[in-house]
Amino acid sequence: MPRFLPAVLIALALSGGAAHAAEGSTPPYETDLLKLAELLGGLHYLRPLCGISPEGQTWRLEMQALIEAEQPSDVRKGKLIASFNQGFSSYAQVYRTCTPAAALAVQRQIEEGSKLAHDIVVRYGGN
Repeated sequence: MPRFLPAVLIALALSGGAAHAAEGSTPPYETDLLKLAELLGGLHYLRPLCGISPEGQTWRLEMQALIEAEQPSDVRKGKLIASFNQGFSSYAQVYRTCTPAAALAVQRQIEEGSKLAHDIVVRYGGN
């Protein structure tokens, strides 16, 4: 099963993000980064629910690493955290046990997150 690029590598590749935040504007990859945060939140809820490998806090730690490496403004940090929490809570409202649909959601989120992380680095890395 594909795996996300480590969040720290994404953020380091996007080293221009801190400059955008310092100028008071958002980086061009902000929408993608918010979606990635939402996917991380969903995975943080669903993977343990479905008993998929003993990851513990892996996805929350990936999110934390992304925030630390990105060094967003307080406003951007709040948006990233809200996206992560939205991903978590949206699945928590629907799934109490692992169903075939929940397992499929995990697979789709991994695939979407892997593609999104790759595309962010390819499109915006080195800016």
